[in-house]
Amino acid sequence: MKLHELEISEGARHSRKRVGRGTSSGTGKTAGRGQKGLLARSGGKTRPGFEGGQMPLYRRMPKRGFKNINRKEYAVINIRDLNKFDAGTEITPAFLKENGVIKNTKSGVKLLAKGELTTKLDIKVNQFSQAAKEAVEAAGGSIEVI
Repeated sequence: MKLHELEISEGARHSRKRVGRGTSSGTGKTAGRGQKGLLARSGGKTRPGFEGGQMPLYRRMPKRGFKNINRKEYAVINIRDLNKFDAGTEITPAFLKENGVIKNTKSGVKLLAKGELTTKLDIKVNQFSQAAKEAVEAAGGSIEVI
């Protein structure tokens, strides 16, 4: 099947309902909105979460703690993820993103010590754990904070 061979299915298209066009049309006078009330008015809609005046669920639920708006979230990588690179490679957040190790850098990259490092690498990241630093230096590489 090709694009020019496509046809619209029977009953897939409906003609627009023309409201407020006289009483004999079936949707005249009040245009299918009923008599009075909020929904009969122009712009008459309730906000999301409105429950008809009942105390809404988001206000009935207890609130706990707080969300720190200054929180930094780091893209986490482990040293075992770096074994696929050749010895002497300079590892930076941009390099990791290019090679698909991380999707986005977020507030920076943090290196953790899960696994074993077998190659000598020069690593430049925003944060690292003490164990990761020891593992990189044991493999003969260097690690630096950006």
